Amino acid sequence: MSNESFEVFYDGDCPLCVREIKTLRKLDRKDRIVFTDIADQDFDARVTGLSQGELMASIRGRMPDGTLVEGVEVFRQLYGAVGLKPLIPLSRLPGIRQGLDAGYKVFARNRLRLTGRCTDESCELPVETA
Repeated sequence: MSNESFEVFYDGDCPLCVREIKTLRKLDRKDRIVFTDIADQDFDARVTGLSQGELMASIRGRMPDGTLVEGVEVFRQLYGAVGLKPLIPLSRLPGIRQGLDAGYKVFARNRLRLTGRCTDESCELPVETA
């Protein structure tokens, strides 16, 4: 990861997530984003300091200085990295910010159901076992 790259940790088993990542890959002409699939069998959550369950619960990203961000802030950083910086201040306006944050939380909690990935037993996000 370069000193200017933003790393996104995404669920490669989530069809909606993968669609968004494909779009961002196309837009990332200056290679400012590192894409890390947390569903990949070789991925080790320990590199983030978080558990696999925490990463599955909400999209996370790592700033160039190593700071972790979560939720809508990840999308702000991603869109800024691909040249859509004018959207960032709009997404922080009162009312819009709260709406985006609330909408993302609803999506994150219901992501398996919304993407048809519920099992017969549950529609809960996987929980890490020790």
